[in-house]
Amino acid sequence: MTACGADAEAVTRGLGFDCHDVSPVLSVRPPWALADWTMPLLELLVVGGAVFALVHALRRYRDGDPVNLALWCASLVYLFVTEPPLYFPEWFGLDELYGFIFAHNRFTVQFMADRLPLYIVAFYPMFSQLAYEIVRTLGVFRRRGPAAGAVAVAFVCQVFYEVFDQVGPSLKWWAWNPGNTIVNQPALASVPMTSMLLFASVSMAGMTYLVVRLRGWWRALAGVLTPLTMVVAGIPSGFAGDDVTARAWILGVELALVWVAGAWLVFTGRRPDRPVSAFVRFFPAVYLAGMAVFWLRALAIGVPVASGLYALACFAAAGLVLVVVSRAPAAS
Repeated sequence: MTACGADAEAVTRGLGFDCHDVSPVLSVRPPWALADWTMPLLELLVVGGAVFALVHALRRYRDGDPVNLALWCASLVYLFVTEPPLYFPEWFGLDELYGFIFAHNRFTVQFMADRLPLYIVAFYPMFSQLAYEIVRTLGVFRRRGPAAGAVAVAFVCQVFYEVFDQVGPSLKWWAWNPGNTIVNQPALASVPMTSMLLFASVSMAGMTYLVVRLRGWWRALAGVLTPLTMVVAGIPSGFAGDDVTARAWILGVELALVWVAGAWLVFTGRRPDRPVSAFVRFFPAVYLAGMAVFWLRALAIGVPVASGLYALACFAAAGLVLVVVSRAPAAS
């Protein structure tokens, strides 16, 4: 089923396992057998959040709002559209274009030759729901429309996701292929800037915009169309060609625009007048608390971390987002 080339073999051996010794479809291992105790806690946090998000989406659907449930489902469609080409580019004729990008470590439940952990499957609907619900609660979609709401989602995704993205490689949750300069360069410390912009902000914002903008069964297309928004956002840096420094500047400017425009939309609006749901009141704070524990673990064992200053800025911004959301009235 899987190709385990020289790059994949080197990366997985660095994580502590051999990519030749994998189950082609499904593997299950006890939580206490994982490489670090943060890994089962991460799984519990993310899978639990995805279930919580689904319960909330179903409640919203029963109350007459299908957007949450459509977004939850579209996130899974997007997952299955994008993840296989990332793990197995040779299947899709993309190996020469993208090369081997990264590998996940071994978690409790894993699919596709140990390339796809269950928690990653859960991460997509959990995270899209987290960002959308925060922005919806703040009234950005209602007052300013889908496009502005999507920009706010891009900002919220950036600050909440990067506290995860910047510590994951340090705790060996996954590892980037250092030999891949096509996709993994330029990077902020060890995290590729394309991942920071296109995955952590553009994809979720684009998908949310499509789900909110489309109607009826057309929303099912959102997960399929989302990669096109990433292609469009990647055009400016593509003009730089092989000039890594120029690409870094362009991606940096785009990231700065996400911060400036998104923060303005989130922090300069009126006091939120929509009741805050139990999901928004509790889960984002639990998520941030869990990430703080993981960062303390990384600092305690002295492993090299990515950009600690950027992660600290994201922690601070995410905390301010929660402060703003806390001003909303409680749901009855």
